[in-house]
Amino acid sequence: MYTFDNLEKSVLAITRLPAEEMAEFCGAAMPVECKKGQYLLREGEFCRRIWFVEKGYLRAYHTRDGLEITTGLHLEGSFVTNQKSLLKDLPSESFLAAAEPAIVYEFSRERMFSLYERFPRILDFGKRLLETISIEQEEHLNLFRLYSADERYRHIRDTQPELLQRIPLSWLSSYLGVARETLSRLRNKKTQ
Repeated sequence: MYTFDNLEKSVLAITRLPAEEMAEFCGAAMPVECKKGQYLLREGEFCRRIWFVEKGYLRAYHTRDGLEITTGLHLEGSFVTNQKSLLKDLPSESFLAAAEPAIVYEFSRERMFSLYERFPRILDFGKRLLETISIEQEEHLNLFRLYSADERYRHIRDTQPELLQRIPLSWLSSYLGVARETLSRLRNKKTQ
């Protein structure tokens, strides 16, 4: 049995929805149980969904010269999509996979657009959600534009300490744009 408490709480953090509209929104969610490593989206596929992470976490990454570059780590309570592919109808340039066993609520593009047509407040939520995702992506990019490796590490430590506990070192170092050895040194320096 799935509950929508976390989903409702995350929606309400973005905008208020009347009870009837919240029920319609949650009714559009399809629960999906993911095994560790299971792909929700592959490079070259067209993104047709938005996911909400109920349990576990998802990892977004690109491949370049045979290396995986982590571009997103999405923990419980996060909404995730590939905006460019979803909105521009272009093939995805990245992968999205369950990094550990996960439960996600999946919203198809068609069901969301149907809700947008019928419920103006859900349309407002959709716009605000995409704005929120864009802001999060911009903040992550700014870490690289404005801060040193040490400052990026401290930012993650101070704002998302759960990443340091749950994410493998190689993925976290890729996400922060530092060598694995550098991240190990930064972690050890902070615990001394």
